[in-house]
Amino acid sequence: MKGFFVTGTDTGIGKTCISAGLAYGLGQAGLKVAAIKSLAAGQDWVDGRWVNEDVALLRQAGNLDLSDADVCPLQLRTACAPHIAARLDGVEISREAILAAIRRVGGRAEVSIVEGVGGFRVPLVPGWDTADLAVDLQLPVVLVVGMRLGCINHALLTAEALRARGLHLAGWVANTVDADMPYLADNLAALADPAEGLQAPCWGQVPRLRDFSPAAVAAHLVQPLVLASLHAS
Repeated sequence: MKGFFVTGTDTGIGKTCISAGLAYGLGQAGLKVAAIKSLAAGQDWVDGRWVNEDVALLRQAGNLDLSDADVCPLQLRTACAPHIAARLDGVEISREAILAAIRRVGGRAEVSIVEGVGGFRVPLVPGWDTADLAVDLQLPVVLVVGMRLGCINHALLTAEALRARGLHLAGWVANTVDADMPYLADNLAALADPAEGLQAPCWGQVPRLRDFSPAAVAAHLVQPLVLASLHAS
């Protein structure tokens, strides 16, 4: 399976929007793209069925004919940590089943964008968390940095943790969470510092958008960097 694993500095910092933008941009470059969410917690009852909004967005972003179950093999009802949501739903999280489902769908695509859950290390089952999931998939990692107070610390710690597991940080995306963040340019400069920053290319800076469709997000990503990293992996 070829593609990228998308993780973030925290939950709620725009991983799904950035994943969708990456998938859309790669599709516009002529590739067959699967946008996959490893598992999701939080569903709403819409038009007679349970829907996860992240899954719906990723399904829209890819260009393969995939079902909701293809895009996300395990969808849990309650919006909370996955291991807690699984307990509330009476569902077992299976490492083997999730990996098999991701690889099955990824095998249908030329490139897969696989989104993690929450931050980099979120518990799933005893002895297996989302960092282990990334290691199992062995995909280059894209880090979504939620631009707000504290982002430098969160980003550097995440980069350190993923490299400690032998993963390659292919690039990072600055996603504006706090539109009024003071010293935004200074924070971006610190993260981009070649000696003490993330030591990976920045694939784009996404402002606070009213329209967060895959196409709108993709317009703020540096597609040549994404394609160059894909071909190098």
